[in-house]
Amino acid sequence: MAGRVRVGAPDASLTPVSGVVAVAELVGRLGVTAALDDAVGAIKQRDRGLSAGQFLVAVAQAQMCGAQFWTGLDRRRADPAGEALSAVATPASTTAVQLADRFGPAQVAGVEEGIGEIVGRVVGLLPARRRAVLRTGGATIDLDGTDVECYGAKKEGIAYSYKGARAGRPHVATWAEAGLVTAADLLAGDEDPRPGAGSLIERSVATLRVAGVSVRPKVRGDVGYFAKDIAAAAVAAGCDFSLGVTRNPAVWRAAAAVPDTAWHTAKRMKGAQVAVCDYAPAGWPPGTTCVVRRVKVRAADVSTDPRARRRRTIPKDQLALALDGLVGHVYAYSFIATNLDVSTPARAVAVEAWHRMRTDIEDRIRDAKHGAALRHLPSASRAANTVWMWGALLAVNLSAWLQELAGLDGGDGRGRAHLGTLRHRLLTVPARLVRHAGQLTLRLPPDQQGLAEVLPRLRRLPIWT
Repeated sequence: MAGRVRVGAPDASLTPVSGVVAVAELVGRLGVTAALDDAVGAIKQRDRGLSAGQFLVAVAQAQMCGAQFWTGLDRRRADPAGEALSAVATPASTTAVQLADRFGPAQVAGVEEGIGEIVGRVVGLLPARRRAVLRTGGATIDLDGTDVECYGAKKEGIAYSYKGARAGRPHVATWAEAGLVTAADLLAGDEDPRPGAGSLIERSVATLRVAGVSVRPKVRGDVGYFAKDIAAAAVAAGCDFSLGVTRNPAVWRAAAAVPDTAWHTAKRMKGAQVAVCDYAPAGWPPGTTCVVRRVKVRAADVSTDPRARRRRTIPKDQLALALDGLVGHVYAYSFIATNLDVSTPARAVAVEAWHRMRTDIEDRIRDAKHGAALRHLPSASRAANTVWMWGALLAVNLSAWLQELAGLDGGDGRGRAHLGTLRHRLLTVPARLVRHAGQLTLRLPPDQQGLAEVLPRLRRLPIWT
């Protein structure tokens, strides 16, 4: 074999991302670009080149294919076969940053409105059983944020976070049951997300209504959202709420007063028990109740490092006994404030188990950071970084829609793959694009035939007009 292999001329008919044709098919069937165009409006004085919707789809598509920075768009442009299969033309990176800078608050609000319209279309195309579950089986709005570490002292909207790193902070709301991002703001690393939570709730409820959700939504958040204003905003938006409670002396006293007979075994958590305690934070909406969970922890497993997170969940007197070796076990406590019905032990256990599923939003954020490219905010401009954030969030939504409508999610959304896995299995599959008699044909590797199954399923969908 040595000396017998030579490198031939480059073949422009080869592409490393043949699966981008599935994204193009999805975008065309759902009318994604038109929906975004109608909501965002014009971002240029002259009607030529990419529209706002086409530009957003191009950014999301590039991130789905692995672009990590704006320069990743240039690599997409350098693939003529891949461009021929794409939903829209990919702009040059320099052009893309200029277009992104034109997105002001009104245009960003239009992005959310357009996504809400598309969500309604997708739900309408789902099988009847899945559609009924999403519309009448319960709707949860999850709230969370994440820090994106950045470098460069002159970047707009970047500040030192409490962890000591310069960062931006995407603040995100998701529809948990559908696995979709419904609203988001890009904050600086030192901005408190709580004042903007009410707006995220209101905007997310608007998307749920467009999708035909008829049940009363529920808002879920961790202890970082322990604020009466957020609870009041949820109620004002027609929602119930369940929010983590800051461990304060009053709630510790209430937990200590719970009788042993009031504790009941928690669902899906070994060694955990749940009870309702006599604590209601001042100024919160009427009917607010506190649910407490305790988990048995061996004293030997309690860290001696004062920075350990688990230590904050253990009452100080129990912690001291455990560290001195005077007890065999202690309990770690967590609290939630809610206006949901917890009037019976079974209902309290069910609410606590449901609240624990707020980690769904962490999975969506993780997918946006590691499946797309939200782990970077690559521009000096806050407006451009906001568009980059929405490109990542739109990529996550496109991944969810593709898998739902192509039947890749197991029928209930729980079998959905992360974007990185979808990229490996479907999108970044090398192929040869053959043109003959006006017909485009993809020649796929023998062991990579997933696209041959997905495309016919997508093409059975009606084209949105």
